[in-house]
Amino acid sequence: MSTTQTHAPKPAKRIKPTTWAAIGFAAPLIIYMLVFYVSPLVQNISMSLHRYTRRTFVTGEAPWTGLDVYKEVVSTPEFWTTLRQTLIFVVLSIVFQYSIGLALAVFFNQNFKLSAGLRGAFLVPWLLPPMISGTIWQWMMDADSGLVNNLLGVFGLDPVWWLQADKSLWAVIIANIWLGIPFNLVILYSGLQNINGDLYEAASLDGCNAWQRFWKITFPLLKPVTMITLLLGFVYTLRTVDIIWIMTKGTGTSRTLATWAYEMAFGKGTSATIKYSEASVVGTILILVALAFALIYLWAQGKEEER
Repeated sequence: MSTTQTHAPKPAKRIKPTTWAAIGFAAPLIIYMLVFYVSPLVQNISMSLHRYTRRTFVTGEAPWTGLDVYKEVVSTPEFWTTLRQTLIFVVLSIVFQYSIGLALAVFFNQNFKLSAGLRGAFLVPWLLPPMISGTIWQWMMDADSGLVNNLLGVFGLDPVWWLQADKSLWAVIIANIWLGIPFNLVILYSGLQNINGDLYEAASLDGCNAWQRFWKITFPLLKPVTMITLLLGFVYTLRTVDIIWIMTKGTGTSRTLATWAYEMAFGKGTSATIKYSEASVVGTILILVALAFALIYLWAQGKEEER
């Protein structure tokens, strides 16, 4: 006599309410990233692989070129000159922004009476719109009536044509350093606040002076904050357009890859000189460089956590 066993169907797996809540909270961010980051990025890459002009941009009939536009851009002497100027602008800006910001952060970490007020005053450049900051520095570096040349005259030095083509790079570097110091100050000061003060007291009892305490305690413990500060500073400086464009229009030695891309796509040009594809190529190169440094940061952070 055979018996047949019937198995009841398994109930469908229900999604937990907490999972629905997590999806609900994450959905706006995901949609925002897709619309404002992923979609423009895909469009930029697509434009760099097609031959876009003002006409084909409107009609959508741009021919496929593959990597031909990349080869054209990279093979021009103008690209390598602009790349060199970009590296000088980025490296010098970051070095001085970080060094001055760290020195100010250590200074304000002493918590003297006017520390909070002075620290707030240093944030003013960060709060000003780039248009105002660029206009101020353009006026200050005017060859005839600028404040900078007037100060040089007090010390008997000849005026400098800061905004002239061959010196414009140094002008925008100085302005960008001034803009970036508050950011470094805020981040590094926050990192200093998280260092246990007992470590300094123990080092003082061991006979360490202020310089030794800085190199043996402060600087090593600030390494994680330093890494993220330098990464953010690098990405921000690499894509800087506003302050340079306002001061010099990206002419002469002040042209960087970011301003070059802006000039080709939206700047001073007629329909014959507009180069959407070339601008997209330069933009893609900037993205790849920033991505490479972000990966280096993640690798270094992973090595640090392993230790």
